[in-house]
Amino acid sequence: MTVAKVIEISSSSSKGIEDAVKDGLKRAAKSVHNIRGAWVNDIKVQTDANGKVTEWRVNMRINFVLE
Repeated sequence: MTVAKVIEISSSSSKGIEDAVKDGLKRAAKSVHNIRGAWVNDIKVQTDANGKVTEWRVNMRINFVLE
């Protein structure tokens, strides 16, 4: 029998969405083992006064199998 668990995390990057997702997964993998996938729930941007994107933010759910 396999049991999986889902956690929700937030991550950000000044480079882009993909980098925010990769950084979030890399950070989660330091304490969570057997990561099987992730779903991006929400994408947000931080802007400067002129509307230029300064930071990309993602909220995502990470699925992992319990040992």
